Amino acid sequence: MNIKSVSLVAVLLWGTFSLPCYAQVEWVDPTIGGVGTLLQPTRPTVHLPNSMVRMYPLRKDQLDDQIRAFPLTIISHRNGELFSVMPGEDAKPAAWDQEETTPYYYSTRFDESLIRTEFTPTERCGFFRFTFPKNEAPKGEASRGEAVVRIANLYPGNLKPLSETTFGGEEQFVDMKAYVYGQWSQAAEMEVSGQDKKRLKIHTDASSLELRYGISFISVDQAKRNLEKEIAASDFETIKQQAKSRWNTVLGQIQAEGGTDAQRRVFYTSLYRTYERMICVTEDGRYYSASDHQVHQDDRPFYVDNWIWDSFRAHQPLHTLLNPEMQADQIQSYVRMYEQSGWMPSFAILWGDNPCMNGNHAAGWIADCLFKGVKDFDLEKAYDGLRKNSLEATLLPWRNGPKCSLDDFYHEHGYFPSLPPEAKETEPLVHHFENRQSVAVTLGTAYDDWCIAQLAKTLDKKDDYDRFMKRADFYKNVWNSGKGFMWPKDAEGNWVEPFDPKFGGGQGGRAYFDENNAFTYNWDVLHDFDGLFELMGGREAAEAKLDQLFREGLDRSKYEFWFKYPDSTGLVGQFVMGNEPSFSTPYLYNRMGSPWKTQKRIRSLLNAWFNDTIHGIPGDEDGGGMTAWVVFSMMGFYPVTPGIPTYDLGSPIFDRVQIQMPGGKTFKIIAKDNSVNNKYIQSVKLNGKAIDQVWFHHADIANGGTLELQMGNTPGTFPKDDNH
Repeated sequence: MNIKSVSLVAVLLWGTFSLPCYAQVEWVDPTIGGVGTLLQPTRPTVHLPNSMVRMYPLRKDQLDDQIRAFPLTIISHRNGELFSVMPGEDAKPAAWDQEETTPYYYSTRFDESLIRTEFTPTERCGFFRFTFPKNEAPKGEASRGEAVVRIANLYPGNLKPLSETTFGGEEQFVDMKAYVYGQWSQAAEMEVSGQDKKRLKIHTDASSLELRYGISFISVDQAKRNLEKEIAASDFETIKQQAKSRWNTVLGQIQAEGGTDAQRRVFYTSLYRTYERMICVTEDGRYYSASDHQVHQDDRPFYVDNWIWDSFRAHQPLHTLLNPEMQADQIQSYVRMYEQSGWMPSFAILWGDNPCMNGNHAAGWIADCLFKGVKDFDLEKAYDGLRKNSLEATLLPWRNGPKCSLDDFYHEHGYFPSLPPEAKETEPLVHHFENRQSVAVTLGTAYDDWCIAQLAKTLDKKDDYDRFMKRADFYKNVWNSGKGFMWPKDAEGNWVEPFDPKFGGGQGGRAYFDENNAFTYNWDVLHDFDGLFELMGGREAAEAKLDQLFREGLDRSKYEFWFKYPDSTGLVGQFVMGNEPSFSTPYLYNRMGSPWKTQKRIRSLLNAWFNDTIHGIPGDEDGGGMTAWVVFSMMGFYPVTPGIPTYDLGSPIFDRVQIQMPGGKTFKIIAKDNSVNNKYIQSVKLNGKAIDQVWFHHADIANGGTLELQMGNTPGTFPKDDNH
């Protein structure tokens, strides 16, 4: 990618850094990860940060040489699209070439028709420009240079002309509607066809045709107002430059010096990915909520689209650091959803709560925000929702609502009961494919309840604090000391046999775990590593066990392993870089007195699995869920336990990083003598004071400061830290 544009905003933010300052958005390559390792690819999504309208070409992945169409927006990350537009006489997929893709602008040319399609976004609107080639007719024949564009419903709905230059429409998806209002740059003939899904065929003799449109989840009239407010009076190039400037401002919050060009591309592309969601769906002070199917008036922005099972680990903590005010608005949106539906949501996407995966992990997100100083939300109401979900809602994967018999068992016995292999399911609410995930549910719920206990303590709810702290120890009930693993246990208290910790538990391991095996979930006790190490026989035994995690073989072919565990990609031994429950694991050497192993391992994992190619992400990138880990780790620190306001040091890729903190403060990370070989931290200074530890408090940097790391090519020595 050529680095040409210089951003004035970025220059002002750079301060005293010596590296020539290019616009950060020029480092972003949205095609990174565009071919999935085994499952889903990333998409070259064009949008503004956290905006309602998001667009990418409809194709299988970056190697698919045909584009079916262009959506006017998407429903949610990997959950479908709304409306579509496609230039050309034929409604068939077309081969593409000459593609340019950035966060703020997209362009491609189709091979046969030579039509160029361009796009640039605003918050709630999109702007397409179609350029048609001159089509000279053979001598003696009439010109056949008519341009055609097709607009279509992707879901049941309708589209209709409103005038010679405008159209409106809607489509029904799940339990709600999306609306569009579009405006052509000149008068055009529009033909309507189709049954439950309408199509508009637009004819014009122009060599260039522009489409401005507004999206709404309230009405066509509101879509029109969105268009008039954001895009109607501006030309394509103006909107494009405004979008570019917006991205440079956002990405310019972090200035990175050093590393290679490829590493900067990985870093800034990862940072861009973390702004794909949550999205703000407020329109002129109103929003449609799928929680109660009503339109609400609210002075605060309302956000949806949060895949909390993974986003609580790194994605939300990153934005708690960078954008605490937005985090407060997003948490308050969850509070509103709880008020409207009666349950705290998990995957709060556009059309409502989609309770994917498992857990009450909004607890970790909210506790983390609160203890890092984010307080502008209704804490009491948020606590009520989290408490209700823990005690009254079902813990079953892919469910949200009243508890069932298995939940009653959990509350009484302190673990989710497992079924022996081949046993028939007894609880009708259990998802037919996702199963019970009994060990994963027990571990995740223990952490969630620990977070709720910390909130209860803050609110001076002593009885609740005691109750939830007791429940936080429930993870110990699925530790099989004889086997040295988290292990499924049946309702009679017997360990399930036979069981292979590498390969047991149904497709995807979902009978007992979730997308990973026991080797991964052994370490998923975020709130009590000291207790976990004690179960493992002490710190030295735990360290040996962690060493072995990265060395342990599969004992079967990779294709056999991945047929069962397709999410377990990015393998190093039995460690899985391509799935979120592994994120904190390489940092645990810090807790064992061997931080140099964390430093070595983080560098190795970043170099092995995150590069600037279409294969550059090792697993499903859930709209920022995985790339937030990359942003943190490349800067050199990571929030190992959301809910505890500390960060563990890793090994920074860059020589200098400057983070623009809220309120105009800056936090600088300086890695002296940093290099490929000098990956080990020798000493640490925080705000000018030497410290003998490899972690620091959020409060140490909240008001700005400087972290100085002396790097070297041999492991540094730090005293064992019993107070980490």
